[in-house]
Amino acid sequence: MLTSVRGLLAATVLAGSALLATPAFAQDDEEESSVSISGNVAVTSDYRFRGVSLSAGDFAVQGGIDLTSTSGFYVGTWASSIQGGTPYGEVELDIYAGWTGQIGEAVTVDVGLLYYLYPTGDVPGFDTDYFEPYASIATTLGPVGATLGVAYAFDQDALGSNDNLYIYTDFSLGIAGTPLTLTAHAGYTDGALAPPLLAGTGDDSGFDWSLGATAAVYGGLSVGVTYTGVEGPSIDGFTDDTVLFTLSFAG
Repeated sequence: MLTSVRGLLAATVLAGSALLATPAFAQDDEEESSVSISGNVAVTSDYRFRGVSLSAGDFAVQGGIDLTSTSGFYVGTWASSIQGGTPYGEVELDIYAGWTGQIGEAVTVDVGLLYYLYPTGDVPGFDTDYFEPYASIATTLGPVGATLGVAYAFDQDALGSNDNLYIYTDFSLGIAGTPLTLTAHAGYTDGALAPPLLAGTGDDSGFDWSLGATAAVYGGLSVGVTYTGVEGPSIDGFTDDTVLFTLSFAG
């Protein structure tokens, strides 16, 4: 999932989540399940998508669910409250499917297709929904987890008949003997969703970055703090550097 991923997602930007698999279609108690289900919910002080606020600098409620098979194929959905004005409405809904698995020692790949929908928008003739294929490769560098990923939204009406390329890298480091995980993120956008372009300049490329820490509180409950920023004009509640606070649960 792009974390979120968003979430890439988070992903955006999502770190430190614990997943509790729920067996389905098991033939007996000792046989491994062919499909598992996991879910997540969160409250965050600001929904930042690749550094740009989609909640006007205000709190957002988020959540999702994933179905994953033992073969590595998965499908899922994730949603967040937004403040997108009349064209986009108050909800972002992401639907995605893909495959993830190991291709070598300590090397994992993830490939899939994500569809962004804005079901509460209401402007006749204004197209808001678009597709974005994605791929990433992850490994470990000593104690550090590292991911390199790319997402490419091809020419679509929702992007003004333009495309958008996003390249990112994520790093995570669990602090031994503590519940803390440190994270770092850097991304580069070229195209219709570039932060400087969204901020009103003619520049259709730009960087975003973040540094954060997540602490496991109990079970799947986690708290996190992240400093994030983007290249380009600093607009309050949109593209300004900010500190995010997040309370999340995954299970």
